[in-house]
Amino acid sequence: MNFPSSVIYIIPILAVWSGFAFVWFTKPNHTDNIKLLLAFSGAFLLSLTFFELLPDVYEGHDPKKIALYILGGILLQVFLEFFSKGAEHGHMHVHLEENKFPTLLFLSLCIHALVEGVPIHENDSILYAIIIHKIPIAIILSIFLINSTLKFSTTLLFIGLFSLMTPLGSYFSTTPLLTDYGYLLTSISIGVFFHISTIILFESAQGHAFNLRKLVVIILGIGIAYLV
Repeated sequence: MNFPSSVIYIIPILAVWSGFAFVWFTKPNHTDNIKLLLAFSGAFLLSLTFFELLPDVYEGHDPKKIALYILGGILLQVFLEFFSKGAEHGHMHVHLEENKFPTLLFLSLCIHALVEGVPIHENDSILYAIIIHKIPIAIILSIFLINSTLKFSTTLLFIGLFSLMTPLGSYFSTTPLLTDYGYLLTSISIGVFFHISTIILFESAQGHAFNLRKLVVIILGIGIAYLV
């Protein structure tokens, strides 16, 4: 299914705001079901990366060069997490100063969101993965921001600007300046996806205890990705 460009730009924005609206109206006290959705999203994103992005990006290009950029994407995400403290995969360990905009958290999340928007215009299936990844992250981020000492207007500004980043990444990747480097940018995105999704899966069982529900949703995520 080929989505029109307007849909590619609008849906990621709606995914973020739907996560925020869910938190604002339901005031969830427990995150167990959100963590299940997060585990599903990690398995789904990782599987689609293997099924869709990797074969395409290696086709007709130098394998070592592609691998180098994928590793660069992994290192980029490791670097970003020094500032985001793992918010991209559902962990919020950031201390916010009262009524002060969390600039480092915002910038790290925005760079991550820009990078994840790069491959969407070339692969509609990845749009599904990004949406399913964004919703639980937006929920967890919204819970954190709403319960913080930030003004509500600051929280809205944060969510609003953050929601625009993935569409901007998709748009920038289609500009004449970057079109010739699309496969390299996608390789960086693959590295980011690898890091994020594997961290989500490794952390899906607290204390490495066996959890049948999370195993089932992970298998379900892989299965659905295969059929997409």
